Amino acid sequence: MNSLSILEPATDESCCAPAGTPALGAEEAKQKALVFKALADPNRLRLLSIVKAEASGESCVCDLTEPLGLGQPTVSHHLKILVDAGLLHREKRGTWAYYSLVPGALEQTAGLLASL
Repeated sequence: MNSLSILEPATDESCCAPAGTPALGAEEAKQKALVFKALADPNRLRLLSIVKAEASGESCVCDLTEPLGLGQPTVSHHLKILVDAGLLHREKRGTWAYYSLVPGALEQTAGLLASL
């Protein structure tokens, strides 16, 4: 009967040094992933584009349903995701909510990959 020898762990320290702490921490990775997830939907990209293109710098949710061809609850859901990701600001005025870009959010988003 053949016996298998037991392998001992390598003791040569020059082989593989521990990587140390990750360059991207868990919380930072979670926040970046939240932004990337928000941008991964074509309707949310269109919403950002519409809000950005508005001359007043803000858009009422009531004006965002028709261009997308989606119902108000669906548009509101997409807008909430963009707000949670830190890309849009929401201001409630009476019955309606108005959305504007968070200052510097698009520039910061553009730098996310470069900062990895």
